[in-house]
Amino acid sequence: SSSAEPAVRRVGVFGGTHGNEVSGVLLVRHWQENGAEIQRPGMEVKPFLTNPRAVEKCTRYIDTDLNRVFDPDSLGRPVVEDIPYEVRRAQEINHIFGPKGSDDAYDLIFDLHNTTSNMGGTLILENSRDDFTIQMVHYIQNALAPELCPVLLIEHPSLKYATTRSVAKHPVGKYEN
Repeated sequence: SSSAEPAVRRVGVFGGTHGNEVSGVLLVRHWQENGAEIQRPGMEVKPFLTNPRAVEKCTRYIDTDLNRVFDPDSLGRPVVEDIPYEVRRAQEINHIFGPKGSDDAYDLIFDLHNTTSNMGGTLILENSRDDFTIQMVHYIQNALAPELCPVLLIEHPSLKYATTRSVAKHPVGKYEN
């Protein structure tokens, strides 16, 4: 018999990982103003603008893709003057929502993206063996029915993901076109 999963208590909702993908930016800003919409008893839900400089310039990133720098080398880099903006930002996000891989990390992060692909609203998972995430996706699909909400599994057994959302114990990407 397996022990019950620990309760999900802290949830991050990220927008603006890519500064030119505006749906998540608009939602995060809306929820920063109207936080009651996403709060639930016994939970902390934190809407967060991940790459504010890129959002300000409406560009994908400033120096490097924020969604690729949550690896141990980048997170452990000394902060010197010429460190890329997104690497420094990754360290700040890891400090607030992590540390990645630790018991103190946020339980769940939803990272909201836009895509030019014609894939509708799609959830992206990095781990098919995460019971909590699988059950949550099932719940979301049922709640949205009859609208379809496909799931893209990008699992790779030997790859440690360096995505922005990978700071959380349960990372989920949400892509809209």
